[in-house]
Amino acid sequence: MRRPRFALALALTGAVLALPGCMYRATPDPELSAKDKEWMAMVPEPEVDRRFARYMIEDPTGEAPGTIVVETRERQLYYVLPDRKAIRYGVTVGDEAYGWSGTARIFRKASWPDWHPPAEMIKRWPHVHAMQGGPANPLGARALYLADASGKDTLYRIHGTNEPERIGQAASSGCIRMRNIDVVDLYNRVGADAKVIVR
Repeated sequence: MRRPRFALALALTGAVLALPGCMYRATPDPELSAKDKEWMAMVPEPEVDRRFARYMIEDPTGEAPGTIVVETRERQLYYVLPDRKAIRYGVTVGDEAYGWSGTARIFRKASWPDWHPPAEMIKRWPHVHAMQGGPANPLGARALYLADASGKDTLYRIHGTNEPERIGQAASSGCIRMRNIDVVDLYNRVGADAKVIVR
């Protein structure tokens, strides 16, 4: 008999888990548009590893509410909430050759964005090419575009993925990938010009 998906079971029961170190409360999925539902259904979703599922937790970052903190070694992204809470999401991070750290700000948010791979990426992988937004697009359902302190585009993004099976791995070219349902949730919460810290 096939086990029900862990995340679905939590969403239906509103369960609270006691995992090492703190309490984890499952959060409901965000509302989706008809296009979101149609296109996200075209990206096969593996069973969610509970280590990388979306939870509300006690804030471990100490940062101000509205801040995004990415802990690359943990493969976790935290969105800081008021009252010392945070939403924790599992992510894919840059592999060793392409990882980065530092502070940035969100300068643009986009739904089902087009993808324009930078010249460096095309040089490494000549088969990649620009794509319109959609289920086959590597940026997935949403993208948050990051700028440095001077306002210059870093070319790094926090975005969805068409490879959800890689969540929890170091497998990207430096961008932070999230499950599509999770990046929609984050997109709906995060404000313009939000601070992003990548550690």
